Amino acid sequence: MAEAGLKVRYTTTVNLVNELAEAADEKKLIRLIARYGRVDLLCLDEFGHLDLDKAGAKLLFQIFTGREERRAIAIASNAPFSEWKQTFTDPRLCTAIVDRITFNAHIVETGTQSYRFAQSRQGS
Repeated sequence: MAEAGLKVRYTTTVNLVNELAEAADEKKLIRLIARYGRVDLLCLDEFGHLDLDKAGAKLLFQIFTGREERRAIAIASNAPFSEWKQTFTDPRLCTAIVDRITFNAHIVETGTQSYRFAQSRQGS
């Protein structure tokens, strides 16, 4: 997409949540959410690797809601949906996030093998 001239933003989920929390503390959250809303493709890596407190999950939910059906999101996660309730400790919020992410989604399951590990083994 970037090669086609579209705006793409890559970040880890934890970095995004931290950036959102800092913006909220500085009363700049609306501006930051709007900036992420203008990106054509938001790529979130390491989704579900760390537990998010309720405040962090709510901030992330705002990003998903703001982009819903208007802009694309690509998420990389090693965790199946069934384990996301550990990341998002509020069950209702977890359900809402999964709902936003999976609606009209293309889900690509690559299996449980690590791509990085496989590449490392090929090189040795």
